[in-house]
Amino acid sequence: MPARRRAATAASVAVAGVAPLALTALAAAPAAAHGSMGDPVSRVSQCYAEGPESPKSEACKAAVAAGGTQALYDWNGIRMGDAGGRHQELIPDGKLCSAGAEEFKGLDLARADWPATSVSSGSYTFKYRVTAPHKGTLKVYITKAGYDPAKPLAWDDLDLTNPVATVTDPAAVGGFYTSSGTLPQRSGKQVLYAVWQRSDSPEAFYSCSDVTFGGGGDTGESSAAPTASAPSEEQIEDGADESTIEHHGHGDQDAGTSAEPVTEEPAQAAANRPKAAGATENLAETGGDSSSSYLAMGGAAALALGAAALLMSIRRRAVSGRHSR
Repeated sequence: MPARRRAATAASVAVAGVAPLALTALAAAPAAAHGSMGDPVSRVSQCYAEGPESPKSEACKAAVAAGGTQALYDWNGIRMGDAGGRHQELIPDGKLCSAGAEEFKGLDLARADWPATSVSSGSYTFKYRVTAPHKGTLKVYITKAGYDPAKPLAWDDLDLTNPVATVTDPAAVGGFYTSSGTLPQRSGKQVLYAVWQRSDSPEAFYSCSDVTFGGGGDTGESSAAPTASAPSEEQIEDGADESTIEHHGHGDQDAGTSAEPVTEEPAQAAANRPKAAGATENLAETGGDSSSSYLAMGGAAALALGAAALLMSIRRRAVSGRHSR
């Protein structure tokens, strides 16, 4: 048998023996996406907290009527795999909250009664819920003064030159990226738009968070919006089996592309979890705990890298054998 064929055959056998193990390890990780704003709680997380099958607020009921319940079970999966920083180019006006994804279109409904977190101008600690940490930059933008929540959200509605928070390559602490920022002077109902662009991949994640300044509203309707609250750990665990979101294939197999989570005591982790206005429970990770998912991904990465190293070694030996003749 020619050396090249022998090498290919041996490599195939080696990879065939290792690949199933890698896939098994990946499958053992919770089916989860990558994240959504936790504080102020994102629109999709808020609606999930109300219950996908029977939401309480009129806005979330309308979102389900427009796009179905699956979008809420997939609360941490609003993303574009090929964004590469081209957010305005790829996401059309009126579809910012869904990132242009048809399954999330209910989140784009122009309404003044979306449940909102009460905030005020000044310093604010933003907390972004991460279910798979990645290197990259998270930026949070706010709508301009005079924003009308009864109209579809457009790029021109956002103050893109002055993000209210920016953080690059943060470590996930207690399942959250935390960033200190400053909210400007505003009144009434506003929207915070979070863009998390990975630096190890063109993939990016998006979320809209509804907030109310001062308890009043420019339109006279904002004060009627119900208070936002984050889903509880029990709610998210109960709905994990309904999620269709997975993070396989976006570079997560390579442990070197992800910012490592910080190890901490349980009490510290609990303290780091946000409670949005009116919340009695914390936003928690989809299924299992964070350590199990990181270990599963790390094990899969090690197995995959081992298979690659073995393949390269076999190829080198085959080439060396040919040259020695």
